[in-house]
Amino acid sequence: MQWFAAAQAKPGSIQADLDVRVDGRYRISFINDKNGEYFEVGGRYREVVANERLVFTWAWHSTPERESLISIQLKPDAAGTLMIFRHEQFADQTARDNHERGWNTFFDVLEQCLS
Repeated sequence: MQWFAAAQAKPGSIQADLDVRVDGRYRISFINDKNGEYFEVGGRYREVVANERLVFTWAWHSTPERESLISIQLKPDAAGTLMIFRHEQFADQTARDNHERGWNTFFDVLEQCLS
């Protein structure tokens, strides 16, 4: 929650409910630090392999019909761990581009937290 919240969330506003198992559900909510807008996203875990792979659906509470799919794979690397992140099945190119910008912001913060 620390790296996710640090990217865009108002301090203290992030909530996360995670049931990390196949068919388990998750919900993450926060208030945007810049404009005070409320965000909530959730989905269902499709694959869970500890320390290797996580696959889950992703849908914003404001557009639940626009469900997409995220897969994260972790691989040992000489420098530590390589993360392969894939977000796909977007409703349109605008959704893809908006998510790309958002994820890049989150990953910049994650990199800072891990270094």
